[in-house]
Amino acid sequence: MALLTPIRTRPRMDRRSTVWHVDWVLVLCVVALSFLGAMLIWSSTHNRTTLTGGNQYAFLARHALNFAIGLVLAVGAAITDHRRVRILAPVLYAGSIVGLILVLVPGVGSTINGSRSWIQLPGMSIQPSEFAKLAVIVGMALLIAEKGETDRNENARTVDVAQAIGVAAIPVILVMLQPDLGTVMVLGSIVFGIIAVSGVPKRWMLGLLTAGVLVAAIAIELHVLKTYQLERFTAFLHPSTDPQGIGYNVNQARIAIGNGGVFGQGLFHGGQTQNAFVPEQHTDFVFTVAGEELGLIGAGAIIALFAVILFRGLRIAVTARDAFGRLVATGIVCWFAFQAFENIGMTLGIMPVTGLPLPFVSYGGSSMFACLLAVGLLENIHLRSHSY
Repeated sequence: MALLTPIRTRPRMDRRSTVWHVDWVLVLCVVALSFLGAMLIWSSTHNRTTLTGGNQYAFLARHALNFAIGLVLAVGAAITDHRRVRILAPVLYAGSIVGLILVLVPGVGSTINGSRSWIQLPGMSIQPSEFAKLAVIVGMALLIAEKGETDRNENARTVDVAQAIGVAAIPVILVMLQPDLGTVMVLGSIVFGIIAVSGVPKRWMLGLLTAGVLVAAIAIELHVLKTYQLERFTAFLHPSTDPQGIGYNVNQARIAIGNGGVFGQGLFHGGQTQNAFVPEQHTDFVFTVAGEELGLIGAGAIIALFAVILFRGLRIAVTARDAFGRLVATGIVCWFAFQAFENIGMTLGIMPVTGLPLPFVSYGGSSMFACLLAVGLLENIHLRSHSY
């Protein structure tokens, strides 16, 4: 009888050997990107006294501090017991929903660059939508995985997927109300990726794409997005129409990258960068600093590092020992892939301009914390896959 069958226990991995099982390639690539980001942020801010208050190391020091805090969070996520990660998933999801609601409350949330996405605290600001990306991933993965394990069904049922989409729909709606179209696009890519590997019929993919188009059309019709936001979103199609207005960012970004050539003009020596022609260059447009000052080689190195990170993430997803780990890793890979492509693409003029930072490279505490937490979860899944 099955009940009398001896339970096969899995040997616990020696804590002293844990360090040898860490995916060090993933870690080193993340560290390298963060280091390059620090140099690019320093170059683009050191001579802008209106930003730094006269301290040329201000943003460099903050970026380093953000990375240090994020690294602690990543280590904590990596070594947390797998069962506890599942228990904390609903807490993370609920916390992100509360944060997204608070930013919409007058007097609590603050508006930056047209989006009400920030909560100002003494000495710092928090962007809940960054953590919502991770919350959607673990929320959807937990629901789909637990349903599959309960029903002993490898593939998710239609009702399970519908419930998972409902979990994602709440933060998507709240982010749209800010409005933050870039983050909505990232959340959409996450949902699409997780559903794609959940085992549902392919018609679900077509349905999701159709629903996305309908939601976008309704948002435009109801004027959820302001006119200037739509113009900025579509400026990449016709950047020469209003070069001093809505197309200014795209034009200046392309000029900066074009100036770099193969080897670049040298760190701290880019004409566009040092003369502050490109707006938001230490955050959304940080890739233009790499293109101008480090050239094709430096910009290509950033893209190559992202490619390795995505490859290691996919490898972790494939080797994951359970559905929860596979779905979480897939969602994180979709997040990093789409956001990096969108950010770099908008600086090259092939994607719409949004307020999405370049993961690990752009300045921003919330983005750095969320991304490093995601890396910690990838390592958690990887370690568990190699613990027996």
